[in-house]
Amino acid sequence: MPGFSDIKKRLSKIESLERELNLKQLQVNRLLNITQAINNNVSAEGLFEMYRSFLSWEIGVSKMALYVRKEEEWLCASSIGIKPELLEMDICETLPTFTRLRNLEGHEHPLIKEFDVVIPVRHKEEAIAYVFIGGFGEDEDMYNKVQFITTITNVIAVAIENKRLFKRQLEQERLKKEMELASEVQRMLIPKTLPHKAAYELASIYKPHLGVGGDYFDFMEFPDGKIVFCVGDISGKGVAAALLMANFQANFHTSINKQARLDEFIRDLNHSLNLITGGERFITFFIAEYNINERTLQYVNAGHNPPVLVSDNGLVLLNKGCTILGSFRKLPEVEVGRIQIEGEAIIFSFTDGLTDLQNRENEFLSERILYEFVEQNYRRSASSFNELLMEHIEHFKGAEKYPDDFTVLTCKVTA
Repeated sequence: MPGFSDIKKRLSKIESLERELNLKQLQVNRLLNITQAINNNVSAEGLFEMYRSFLSWEIGVSKMALYVRKEEEWLCASSIGIKPELLEMDICETLPTFTRLRNLEGHEHPLIKEFDVVIPVRHKEEAIAYVFIGGFGEDEDMYNKVQFITTITNVIAVAIENKRLFKRQLEQERLKKEMELASEVQRMLIPKTLPHKAAYELASIYKPHLGVGGDYFDFMEFPDGKIVFCVGDISGKGVAAALLMANFQANFHTSINKQARLDEFIRDLNHSLNLITGGERFITFFIAEYNINERTLQYVNAGHNPPVLVSDNGLVLLNKGCTILGSFRKLPEVEVGRIQIEGEAIIFSFTDGLTDLQNRENEFLSERILYEFVEQNYRRSASSFNELLMEHIEHFKGAEKYPDDFTVLTCKVTA
């Protein structure tokens, strides 16, 4: 028959088991609460607070620091019992050295030596979190606690990582829609048909990079026998560049309809652009006015790649003009170029994306190569010239990709 002392020991053991069972039940309940919070899309900050409370009250952890990834950096998202000045220390370079659960006894770093163990959390072979735990007592069941902390940390870390990936996906979708909108705006601004008359013909090549670019070209015909055409390159990409292009086009059409002198037109355009952007954006721009009755060409080159006019009289670079538009409130000087055209000729203008093209040998499609091509083919029609130019470009670059958007605007003047 068991004595009193044996009964007391059994009761004590039963009480201990009941306490442990109750603690396990509390832990399981809190784990279910956290899981429910994740399903209810509780914010990351809310999950971190639940995690901190769980470790502090249910597990009895006195020191903790949880690091999660934010973009390419590591951020301490939650902590217990650690001085703020220690948490300000950068341990990003040390974290990747912890590839498994590790005892930290003897570590020399002022922050890391505060803890007993580090638990790395990995997802698809990639570290997504690190939790540092410390302050264990000698009589504590450290093994079971670490096991449960590992479980709850995995649940929290994976949930936070999924939130991060979902946020990135939403951002990518937003950017995609933005690019689609910018592309649609640009398609509406770029002329769909170009004139093909007895005295002149315009033809274009328009290659926006990834569907959206900063290139712009346009034209305007007048009853008095003049045609104005232009090509430009707007700084920036995406919706911002597309909106600036829309505003620029509106100013272009408003100002050019006044039929002022080209130097006055350029000054007005520059002033409008500078007011809109505050000098933070700019446009390289080339504009030409051809009078079919007098067979004269007037032009202004505002910091743009020099177009070229090739005729029976040879090659002329169209490089007279001024600096880029938009950067300065007032243009210091505007020079208008004037050329008398005899016989048939081609005016070949383009944006710098064309000369950025490289072949397999890393050679650039230089202006010299382009000018030689124009000299050899200036007697062709504008459309035929552009078709042959595209064949030449494709042959030159081979399998190499287009590094940027580019535009070609060709004007053929007949004899």
